[in-house]
Amino acid sequence: MEEAPLSSEQVPDGECSESQKEGEGETVVFDGQNGVSEGKKEFVAPAVGMEFESYDDAYNYYNCYAKEVGFRVRVKNSWFKRNSREKYGAVLCCSSQGFKRIKDVNRLRKETRTGCPAMIRMRLVDSKRWRVLEVTLEHNHTLGAKVYRSIKKMGTGTKKKSLSSSDAEGRTIKLYRALVIDAGGNGNLNAIEREVRNSNCPNQLNLKKGDSQAIYNYFCRMQLTNPNFFYLMDLNDEGHLRNVFWIDGRSRASCLYFTDVIYIDNTYLLSRFEIPLVAFVGINHHGQSVLLGCGLLAGETTESYKWLFKAWLTCASGRCPQTTITDRCKVLQSAIVEVFPKARHRFGVSHVMKKVPEKLGGLRNYDAIRKALFKAVYESLKVIEFEAAWGFMVQRFGVVDHEWLRSLYEDRAQWAPVYLKDTYFAGMCAAQPGDTLNPFFDRYVHKQTPLKEFLDKYELALQKKHKEENLADIESRTVSPTLKTRCSFELQLSRIYTREIFKKFQLEVEEMYSCFSTTQLHVDGPIVIFLVKERVLGEGNRREIRDFEVLYNRTAGEVRCICSCFNFYGYLCRHALCVLNFNGVEEIPSKYILSRWKKDYKRLYIPDHVCNNVDATDRVQWFNQLYRSALQVVEEGVISLDHYKAALKTFEESLNRVHDVEEKQE
Repeated sequence: MEEAPLSSEQVPDGECSESQKEGEGETVVFDGQNGVSEGKKEFVAPAVGMEFESYDDAYNYYNCYAKEVGFRVRVKNSWFKRNSREKYGAVLCCSSQGFKRIKDVNRLRKETRTGCPAMIRMRLVDSKRWRVLEVTLEHNHTLGAKVYRSIKKMGTGTKKKSLSSSDAEGRTIKLYRALVIDAGGNGNLNAIEREVRNSNCPNQLNLKKGDSQAIYNYFCRMQLTNPNFFYLMDLNDEGHLRNVFWIDGRSRASCLYFTDVIYIDNTYLLSRFEIPLVAFVGINHHGQSVLLGCGLLAGETTESYKWLFKAWLTCASGRCPQTTITDRCKVLQSAIVEVFPKARHRFGVSHVMKKVPEKLGGLRNYDAIRKALFKAVYESLKVIEFEAAWGFMVQRFGVVDHEWLRSLYEDRAQWAPVYLKDTYFAGMCAAQPGDTLNPFFDRYVHKQTPLKEFLDKYELALQKKHKEENLADIESRTVSPTLKTRCSFELQLSRIYTREIFKKFQLEVEEMYSCFSTTQLHVDGPIVIFLVKERVLGEGNRREIRDFEVLYNRTAGEVRCICSCFNFYGYLCRHALCVLNFNGVEEIPSKYILSRWKKDYKRLYIPDHVCNNVDATDRVQWFNQLYRSALQVVEEGVISLDHYKAALKTFEESLNRVHDVEEKQE
């Protein structure tokens, strides 16, 4: 690729080369220390790693920052590609940079050059964004309090256009809201006063002193060390930080595989934690929880949730989940309906049952009511059974008019397992007593954890989860599970599923022996309904016999049990296996072997890698596909030392081939 050399000529005041002088805008510098006026928005100082959507956004940002600090901006150098004349690099500096040329010394105009070192150097990177590569903040002169005129860079061929300081500032906020951080309003407020003020203002994120800078510093650092890190910030009309979303590169990769079912965890927001955190959580091929993104919200409003969900969709390539699981929250529900219209929204059963002591603990017959409620929720196999058990409970204990129970009953189709049998949960249903959906950052965050501490713990939590997944990958591929029966189903899936998922399925195979009777109830052509009797543990550890109806269609290879284990957990139950075995089937039909549980799932399933449809101009698409491919090599490369050496050699060979292409173009 041919590129124009760097132009090292220093541009004097009021002068620009033809390629550089393209427009002017007005900036205002405030009085006060460092030129920052108290009570105003603070444009955070430039830092290495900042990224902007365009050159104009970068220039406007630096111009607004200069206005706040007390200097004006000049373009020192620009880089252009020889063929297209597309700009790909620039240095912006303080107008006092350098010194006048000798021929200009005798002019009447007052000398303003002091050789000031303040500058930023930026370049157009592969993601088509402008990234700051070098920063010098120090000035060697007094920062002024005058109205200056700054050189405004526009695209080639664009007419000259004046922008007032307010227009430039507004443009920066609207086009790249992520870099304007609220300074906390009135600097004279103490932390308690600020907290009270923000708690009454749902349009502004409740941050304490230094939190905004901590967020920004963290994001800049992550963009430098984590190449696929993504974040968005949302500001209100006053420029205050309102909502934030971010996702690291590993979580973005997980979004390619594990967004079929997501749990939107707003526990911290609902419970009024110090950090108003909302987390997107999925489940990986080992049955482990995996983080799919995080957000901080100003409050529980439909607009905040909608903004967060749309931000998440942006990095999830617009793929809507099949199922979303949340706490019972009407505001959250309305946002999901609008942003995820095709997803089935369900309330977490464990969330509902966890609130039983709080909501019913004061009732006279609490223990008996709790027992009856649990029996209705977890033991009902048919809707009619649930309705009868619920009616008996509220009538017997006189709680027909209990407000919380009445609201639960009205929402029963969204949380009671008996109504959710057609909903796919991939193991995140918690349809049995003891099953829970724990917060992803459980044991890392408590109610008073400050934001700065959370950002450190966030990385620790992710590192721990990633290590667990890597170890599970290695174990699944290198260690053969021990078989406990002679059942062909067990042998079949021991070769396919990851170790942890296989162990759960293996338990179903073992429990086939507790099912002592399989008989036909009804025959309708190829469809046969079987009755499977199972001995189960009842009250007081007494053995009880329960009946399970299983539909079997030999022609279609379909088997469905009334317990709906497959939709709830992603593998067939003991009752369905008994029916298959009864009918002489020796292998589980392929439709009941989910790819997401396979030990080589990530290797086999590479979404969006359609080389024939690559956009010849979309560098962001190129980056995303290359990153995903490289990440797969990395994950395969940690299995063993031989895998590591092979992966490293592959990277070196690939890099050499890329360099060969570059040399041929030159």
